[in-house]
Amino acid sequence: MSGSGDMVSRRGLLRTAGGVAVAGALAKLSVACARAESGAGASPDPPTPVKLPRLMAPTERESELMPAPLAPDKRVGYAIVGLGRLSLEEILPAFGHCKYSRPTALVSGDAQKAAQVAGQYGIDPKSVYSYETFDRLKDNKAVDIVYIVLPNSMHREYTIRAAQAGKHVLCEKPMANTSAECVEMIDACKKASRKLMVAYRLQYEPHHREMIRLCRAKEIGPIKTIMAVNAQHQGDPNQWRLKKALAGGGALPDIGIYCLNAARYLTGEEPIEVLGSAYSTPDDPRFREVDETVDFFLRFPSGARAVCSTSYSCHQSKRFRVMGPEGWAEMDPAFPYHGLRMRVSRKMKDSPIEDASERKLQEKNHFALEMDHLSQCVLRDRPAHTPGEEGLQDMRLIEAIYTSAREGRPVKLEPVQGLDVFRGPPPEPGA
Repeated sequence: MSGSGDMVSRRGLLRTAGGVAVAGALAKLSVACARAESGAGASPDPPTPVKLPRLMAPTERESELMPAPLAPDKRVGYAIVGLGRLSLEEILPAFGHCKYSRPTALVSGDAQKAAQVAGQYGIDPKSVYSYETFDRLKDNKAVDIVYIVLPNSMHREYTIRAAQAGKHVLCEKPMANTSAECVEMIDACKKASRKLMVAYRLQYEPHHREMIRLCRAKEIGPIKTIMAVNAQHQGDPNQWRLKKALAGGGALPDIGIYCLNAARYLTGEEPIEVLGSAYSTPDDPRFREVDETVDFFLRFPSGARAVCSTSYSCHQSKRFRVMGPEGWAEMDPAFPYHGLRMRVSRKMKDSPIEDASERKLQEKNHFALEMDHLSQCVLRDRPAHTPGEEGLQDMRLIEAIYTSAREGRPVKLEPVQGLDVFRGPPPEPGA
């Protein structure tokens, strides 16, 4: 997202950013008119893909359906807010894989960088904004969704300002620094009748979708234990992720959230008890403000347990294993942007042989999948799969884990009845 240089400028911008100029009702009307004028969303049904005869023999896996993208002028327009590493390395290139989405505006505190990136992606120079001029997005008919890719402490402000400007919001995770901020973001979007989705890219990715299906179908029996690890070795002590005011916390909200969210979507349940333990190496300048390592335990109503660990001081390790009485299923790696692998081990029926095999799925761009999902939700006026309520629940659990670690005791939680309570309808297969 950003290096230490961007951190300084964004903190200044945070202090000087102005208020919102347009009320929610007028913003809603403005956007509706803009979409009608531009023709975007006039034909929300996906176009029919080109059909070609089968190429390979039946013994071979055939490629998936041919792409069937909307015409560029019919796609949903995105303003990318924040031009750091994640935006430049992953999000903007991902538009090349999208069928329903296109970049139409940029917001950055670095005018020279923004102009360069706008030229690379064919974005109108008039659609490049600073943080001071952000609210002018309300007048840009080409922007339907604002994708917030900023330090965590800035998510709340720019979500609220985007909603008041009449734009839908896609916000990076963690959703905010506190659950109270998450509630404000949800309320602002509801007041403006705008959609709010949190960028849980892995809930749209094929391997994780297959893991969810496998777990819900009880292919390895009922889930007994989930073991998850997400660790990486953080460097520069001046980066914003190691500043509590900007990040809210350390390893737990940044990368530990992947373990937490996975345990929730694999089971479909919500924890009824958490236990946490945090540690930071004394005198390490990286961890003067935030946690270095957090280990946490989750207990679910069905009896399933999740044992998770996250760290900013270990060589990269990103995996999980789901264990049941009839086998196990794992992903290693599980959380990176590319190269995910899935393995399943079960005893073969009526045989002493243990069958451990890899399930191979076609790799797809995670960011394109999540953006196209929200674009389709906007075009068809459907709820998002990972709305603000999903991000709020993770933040509440993170706060409970921190409380447990601080007080040295388990924290019991109010039971939540049902499965996938905080999620909308799942993404359509092959969408």
